[in-house]
Amino acid sequence: MDRACELSAKYLDGSALPSSVRWSSNQGRRWGSCTLLDGSIRISTRVQGMPSWVLDYVLLHELAHLLHAGHGPEFWKILEVYPRTDRARGFLEGASFAQDDPGQLTSDDEDD
Repeated sequence: MDRACELSAKYLDGSALPSSVRWSSNQGRRWGSCTLLDGSIRISTRVQGMPSWVLDYVLLHELAHLLHAGHGPEFWKILEVYPRTDRARGFLEGASFAQDDPGQLTSDDEDD
């Protein structure tokens, strides 16, 4: 909760204030989620152990949803202020790929 409030203050002018932030072990395909009705944010336990800048991005992503529900242009404009948005998204895409099919890439494939 403290980190979410710090990120909101730093990147969103304090405009997104969640009612709660907690870890969640039942976020199978999502990195995070929020409930607009009550302002609660849940972060997948799969994010634990990832670099802090990735966790910050996931928190900011959910904070941005408190301001814009969908993933339209206005939503992504909010996240432009975070300097590691693209890097964090790439990191999470790689983590998703590894989780879905960790054996797909072999050492022989790396030479292609």
